[in-house]
Amino acid sequence: MAGRFAPRPTRATVRGGETGVPAAVPRQAAAPGAVRVWVPDGPLDLGLVLGPLRRGPGDPTFRTTPDGSVWRASRTPAGPGTLRVTARGGEVRGEAWGPGAEWLLEQLPRMLGAEDDPSAFVPRHRLLAFTAHRRPGLRLGRTGLVLESLIPSVLEQKVTTLEAYQAWRLLVRRFGEPAPGPAPARMCVMPTARTWALIPSWEWHLAGVDDKRASTILRAVRVAARLEEAAGMEPAAAQERLELVSGIGPWTSAETVQRSHGAADAVTVGDLHLPGIVGFALGGDRYADDAEMLRLLEPYAGQRHRAARLVLLSGRVPGRRAPRMAPRGIERL
Repeated sequence: MAGRFAPRPTRATVRGGETGVPAAVPRQAAAPGAVRVWVPDGPLDLGLVLGPLRRGPGDPTFRTTPDGSVWRASRTPAGPGTLRVTARGGEVRGEAWGPGAEWLLEQLPRMLGAEDDPSAFVPRHRLLAFTAHRRPGLRLGRTGLVLESLIPSVLEQKVTTLEAYQAWRLLVRRFGEPAPGPAPARMCVMPTARTWALIPSWEWHLAGVDDKRASTILRAVRVAARLEEAAGMEPAAAQERLELVSGIGPWTSAETVQRSHGAADAVTVGDLHLPGIVGFALGGDRYADDAEMLRLLEPYAGQRHRAARLVLLSGRVPGRRAPRMAPRGIERL
């Protein structure tokens, strides 16, 4: 729910974490881009809001820099674009470059949670109340882009985070394009749907992606336009559309709409770690399954994803029961 890695990262703690945004320092002037200034109506923590969009510390589409900026490279409906976001003095400044610049700036408030309502969450557990109080800047943002959240979510299916992040990094750098404007070095925009569809089988293998996940992505990009239409749907309807693609189930669709729609109730089921973490934090049961997790989150109906993120941000997680799963490294086979 994507440094930001505290406590020690599992897939679940990464999703609930935040991106460390360095304190601002003087920055050299860059080529000017289109600019938008937005004043949020409450506390806003860029690291918490944008953190889930980052797919590992080496994500080519996401970067934080010493001047306190968060950079994102996205493929928008208008084309590739680079967005730099800074927050100072109660206002947010967005600067964008490339064909998708205007689209990114128009989407900026929604991406930073302008349509989210944190007051709708009523904590019924001391841990959640304490964490919500400590993290007033948590907002659930919506990117309005489906494929950029769907493809890395598919890559994360049933593998370690290290394998998934490596695959995303290698494929985007190999088949994407350089981010427009004065973006930090090696930032890239993810490939087009057509480019994803044309990636040879051996390149998937070299990136450590098995045939099942590669085939799911290929099926998704063939209907990319229909999937991107889901950005305008309600989250539940969007999940239904995504799950029409073979290989996309409730876990992947929830992970997608949490980012593309800012879905406050899209709780992730089918996760290896999340049920045990939620069960341990809210019920003292580290062996909780999905059914028990959903029972514990039932009082937060409509806000279950926010409740799960607060659990992850609380740092109350059970100790490890076994060594971390070793990456399979299929690219070496």
